[in-house]
Amino acid sequence: METAYFFPLGFSTLSFSWPKYVCVFLSVVWGSWFDHVKGWWKKKDSHPVLYIFYEDIMKVRSLQQDPKCEIRKIMEFLGKNLKEDVLDKIVYNTSFDIMKKNPMTNYLNEITMNHNLSPFLRKGIIGDWKTQFTEAQNKQFNEYYEKNMADTSLSFCMEP
Repeated sequence: METAYFFPLGFSTLSFSWPKYVCVFLSVVWGSWFDHVKGWWKKKDSHPVLYIFYEDIMKVRSLQQDPKCEIRKIMEFLGKNLKEDVLDKIVYNTSFDIMKKNPMTNYLNEITMNHNLSPFLRKGIIGDWKTQFTEAQNKQFNEYYEKNMADTSLSFCMEP
């Protein structure tokens, strides 16, 4: 939800305050995020779909474990076998700091995006939503989330 708020800010002169955006998100003006996410989650039962969660990648890196484990999941899914030096390059080039500096991944040369308002790649941390949500908004969102995600096995990590 937080990403969906900040990303369009970089492309637009329109501005929503955070409190107004929370209300807009929960009233599903653009369609339900929950329906979208759950619809794709169900596809795993009938199609070969691999789900990789950013939070899982960041946890591995923050615990200084081998970040190649997530890359290996993708390799196995695709039926590929890459050499260690290629994996090392992938790990390096997919680190947040390197991607943030890369114009190809951070839209640095995109003239329609105002990085002063909101860069495409902002902070790269888990749990930054806590700096945006008030206690009341958090409570409201949690209730809405529980209600709308109750019928799925999908869960998201929202804490570091």
